[in-house]
Amino acid sequence: MKPPISIPDIQGSDLQRFGYVHLDVNGCQAVALAWAVEAVALALAAGTLHEWAGQQPLREEMYGRGIIYSVDLSTIPATSVVVRRNRHGGLLRVLTGEYFLAPTRAPIELATSLRLAEAQILTPEVIAYAVYPAAGIFARSDVMTRRLPDGDDFPAAWRKANKADHDSMLVAVGRLLANLACAGAWHADLNLKNIYIAGSGADLTAYLLDVDRVTFPGGGDIAARNFNRLARSARKWRERWGLDFDEGSLARLADLAEENR
Repeated sequence: MKPPISIPDIQGSDLQRFGYVHLDVNGCQAVALAWAVEAVALALAAGTLHEWAGQQPLREEMYGRGIIYSVDLSTIPATSVVVRRNRHGGLLRVLTGEYFLAPTRAPIELATSLRLAEAQILTPEVIAYAVYPAAGIFARSDVMTRRLPDGDDFPAAWRKANKADHDSMLVAVGRLLANLACAGAWHADLNLKNIYIAGSGADLTAYLLDVDRVTFPGGGDIAARNFNRLARSARKWRERWGLDFDEGSLARLADLAEENR
């Protein structure tokens, strides 16, 4: 097994080492990749990143925890990005909604995504985030990521695929699970909807979503914890929504994940 990769230090001057620049625009604290700084600053001049994205005439609206926008960032050439407002789930969704203890989870998401990238775990690239001070110790934040290649979340992709493509999907997800284990990465919400499949035929890639739920707790049971969490999700999809993902497919996925470690 590969040794765990340390969490990158993305504070202060170390931001530049990872290609990011700190911005202070209209009282908000933002971080952006150097090549996107000008475009991100222009967006923030119009309000929050989420407000800016919602004002674009050419935008696609998606839904998760609130509205998520897919728009073009005015870089040269233009960059397709996804902009979302960080929001709590569960009980905190009702109690605190989009308000977090400053500086919110956005900086942690960036640090986590960089660590995952070093472990060859594909996730949406963080292009920028912005933190907006609120009352007292609370703040809101937006995260802008690069839009992924054309594809679907795992359940939608599985339903569209034939038997041969099913096996290619299992190979891609098995590789993802193996890389998570090698990195010591535990995804507390590893469900089928948090795996995105891009590509076609045998050339498929599995991307990990919602990386703000990833931690690196140590211990030798990471592989089992991730697989069991995903298997529980697969069984729920089969029982509640009729997804044709049987126990044989789960066994095949377990073998593939072990083979890739």
